[in-house]
Amino acid sequence: MPASATASVPASERGGAAPGVNRLRRAARPRRSRAPSGAGRLAAVDGLRLLAAAGVASYHYLGTPTPRFWGETYDLPQAAPLLHAVSGYGWLGVEAFFLISGFVICMSCWGRTPAQFAVSRIARLFPLYWAVVLIIVVMGTVTVLVGQRSGAPTDLRTTLGNLTMIPRPLGVDFTAGVAWTLWVEARFYLLMGALLLIGLTYRRVVAFGLLWLVLASVGRELHSAVVDELLLSQYAGLFVAGIALYLMHRFGHNLLLWLLLGFAWCYTLTVLEDRVATHSTSGWGLSATVLTGFLVLLALACGPLRHLQWRSLVYAGALTYPFYLVHQSIGIPVTRGVLKTVPGLGLLPSVAVGLTFSLLLAAILNRQVDRRFGRAFRRHLTAALDPVPVDPGRPS
Repeated sequence: MPASATASVPASERGGAAPGVNRLRRAARPRRSRAPSGAGRLAAVDGLRLLAAAGVASYHYLGTPTPRFWGETYDLPQAAPLLHAVSGYGWLGVEAFFLISGFVICMSCWGRTPAQFAVSRIARLFPLYWAVVLIIVVMGTVTVLVGQRSGAPTDLRTTLGNLTMIPRPLGVDFTAGVAWTLWVEARFYLLMGALLLIGLTYRRVVAFGLLWLVLASVGRELHSAVVDELLLSQYAGLFVAGIALYLMHRFGHNLLLWLLLGFAWCYTLTVLEDRVATHSTSGWGLSATVLTGFLVLLALACGPLRHLQWRSLVYAGALTYPFYLVHQSIGIPVTRGVLKTVPGLGLLPSVAVGLTFSLLLAAILNRQVDRRFGRAFRRHLTAALDPVPVDPGRPS
C-alpha cells in the first residue's frame, strides 16, 4: 500500500493551535496524490524516450567525431556538414534517458514492495537484453567464419560476462556498446530499492534526493572513485531532477520541490562539463541549453500534456529499449554492409537503411521477446516470490 501523502499533526498540537497557525500548517503539507498508483501511461513521456533514443542514434551514425567512420570514401563533416554538426549533440540523449528514468522509476516504485519492483525491472530489462547479446554474438561468429573481422567480442567468457549485464566489473568488454548505460541504471535501481526497504513517503523521497546530491558532491570533492561509482556522481542530478518532476506530478508544485529541482539542475549543468570534455564536437553552453530544453519537454509531458493518450506514442516508447540496444551493435554493421555491397546508394540512404533495419528488428523483438517471453518471465518471477512448500512425503 502506498504511504500517506500528507503528514499528520500530533494531537497535542491540534487542540491548542490558533486558526492562523493551522492554516499555515495545512499550506506547508504536500497535497494529496493526484496521480494514484496504477494510473494510465503518460504517452508523451513515452514519446520523449524515443526522441532520446533517436538523438543517441544520430550521434552514433552521423555525429561521431571518429575520422572516416564510414570508410575512406566518406567523410561526415564534408558529406553531411549540417547533420554532422547537429548530431554531434545527440549523445545528450543518454542524459535525457537518465532524467526520464528518475521520473519513471519513482513512479514505478510507488505502491510496490521491493520484491515487486525488482521483478518489474528484471522482467523488463533482461529478456530483451539477453536476446540482443545472443544475436550480436551469432552475427559476430558468422562474420568471423566467413573471413571478416567482427566488431564485437564473441568469445565465450565475454559472452557469459555480458549475460549478467555487469561485464565491466567482471573485467570484460561490452558486447553491446550502449550497455554501459544499463549498469548506470542498475545502480540507480539499487538505490531506489534501498529506499523502498525503508518505506516510500513524500518526505523520505525528498530527503533522499537532497542527501544523494550532497553526498555525491562530497564524493567529487574528495575525488573518491568508490563514492562516485556507488552514488553515480556524474548523473545523480539527472535522476534527482526526474524524481522531483514526478513528485510535482503526483503531489503538485510547492517551494520545497522547486528547490529540489533547482538544486539538482544546477548540479547537473555544472558536472555536465565532464561529459562535454569527452565529446570534442560539443560545447558546454549549447549542451546545457539542449539538455535544459529536454527538461522543459519532460515537464510539459507530465504536466499540461499528461492527458495525451496517443497509442502511437505508447508504442514508440515500447520500441525505445530494443531500438536503443540494436541500433549501434547491429544497425551500424548492417549500414557498413550496405555501403560495401551497394556503394552507389550513397551514405545517407545507407544510413537510412541501417536505421530502418534497427527499427524493424526492435519491433520484432518487442513483439516476440518482450510481449511474449517477458510477460511469462514476469509471471514466473512473481510466482517465485511466494513458492508453495514442497511436501516431504510426496514422491518426486
